[in-house]
Amino acid sequence: MTEKQEVADAGWRDYGEPQLPAPLAAALAAFAEQGYHGTSVRDIAARANLSVPGLYHHYPSKQSLLQGLLEMTMTDLLARSERAVAAAGNAPVERFGAVVECLLRFHMYRREQAFIGSTEIRSLDDSYRAAYIAHRDRQQRMVDEIIEAGMAEGDFTTAYPKDAGRAVTTMCVSVSTWYKPSGPLDADELVKRYLQIARDAVGYRGA
Repeated sequence: MTEKQEVADAGWRDYGEPQLPAPLAAALAAFAEQGYHGTSVRDIAARANLSVPGLYHHYPSKQSLLQGLLEMTMTDLLARSERAVAAAGNAPVERFGAVVECLLRFHMYRREQAFIGSTEIRSLDDSYRAAYIAHRDRQQRMVDEIIEAGMAEGDFTTAYPKDAGRAVTTMCVSVSTWYKPSGPLDADELVKRYLQIARDAVGYRGA
């Protein structure tokens, strides 16, 4: 690996506890347990050890908490994905493996944040929904462009590259709905299996 690749690779596979401000961590826990509409501002404030006015000092509404949480989630995912792809080099097959692995690991290790992003998009105000969808579209374009490059190189043979790209992304995202660290599959084995499924979806011609 070159020095440039080592710099690009730094951290995208590394996950500790989410580094969220206390109000967002409290909102995440409440939304995951009760849903956005089932959660009150008073509940979030109590979880964050703040008064309601104290919470409003940081975030002026429950909607701003949801938006702040989703913005941090997508910023993290996109940054990790870009580092993963950059570190993989120029070969489409390697770049595809990197972006799929990154999506899988993110949706395992940040599953609550990812789950809220998938289920509470309906709760977003119009003023932010378009920006959030633009983030998701950017992530999908990253996958699609790698598949297109693989098609051009003759590495991928699917007749439906756009559909395959959506299917691969959806598969990775869905991991957040069922993965448990205590389950029968550890993270590395899940990545190995699902990467094979993703390669099959795009018609990978290699070994």
